[in-house]
Amino acid sequence: MEEYKMRRGEYLEERVPDLKGTIEEYFGPITGTTEFKGSDLYVVGEPDNPVFEKVVAGAVAYSGKKDKLAVDFVERDLQELMETGDVDKAGDANTAKNDFLLECTGRDAKSRRESMKRAVEDDETPDGV
Repeated sequence: MEEYKMRRGEYLEERVPDLKGTIEEYFGPITGTTEFKGSDLYVVGEPDNPVFEKVVAGAVAYSGKKDKLAVDFVERDLQELMETGDVDKAGDANTAKNDFLLECTGRDAKSRRESMKRAVEDDETPDGV
């Protein structure tokens, strides 16, 4: 499960007032929910794009902090996609992921990558330095 921050000064509920509807628009009908860090996330058990096996997404609330977007894109195995002839849908799946994350976070792929790199570097800094 990946968690994404919003741009400085922006909030998820302001960027995407209907998160459930937005998830359905990009990936298909919600089939259930699952709990993650005390928050209920939406599950798309049968996504419209056959590249995805399952999509889990939603807002994770943190006390005293801004909500983050939590997402887990479960993709089918490449071999399986080749056997079913769905490998050509991979580009559409990647576009859907990136467009969804951009709409929700206001950050493009490059900005999200840099932010995650900084978070990893911060985690590697020894205590007391």
